[in-house]
Amino acid sequence: MKCPYCGEINNRVIDSRLSKDGRMIRRRRECIECGRRFTTYEKLEDLLPMVVKKDGRREVFSREKIITGIRKACQKRPISMTQIEEFVDSLELHFQDLGKKEIPSSEIGEMVITTLREWDEVAYVRFASVYRQFKDVHEFMIELEEILKEKKKGKE
Repeated sequence: MKCPYCGEINNRVIDSRLSKDGRMIRRRRECIECGRRFTTYEKLEDLLPMVVKKDGRREVFSREKIITGIRKACQKRPISMTQIEEFVDSLELHFQDLGKKEIPSSEIGEMVITTLREWDEVAYVRFASVYRQFKDVHEFMIELEEILKEKKKGKE
């Protein structure tokens, strides 16, 4: 491993630890040339499925695309970036564990929308308006009325 400080490739591992989920190894290294320490992470290459879009196109699973969509929905809401990243981590693990070569984009969207509904109603409605492609204010109002009905049931 190349030292990020001096570029030397001779270094030694001084500590190795397994991550909580057991899918990554954190290694603390020391450069033999300059003596500085740095950390590296080792993990298996992601074996994520291809995403089949509504129009039949296939795309590579994009963590960044999912995070961007969720971040936009959660803008100025009480949801941390850590919370979003942990959720997307769980999504990736879920789809890796399924072992499928392809998944429909709708499956990802439904998992995101379900989670946002649990986290924050405003973030949910923002995401739903794009994901479900509301055509007009009437469709938007129907969704809001559903949320209000559920809230009312929860209080009874």
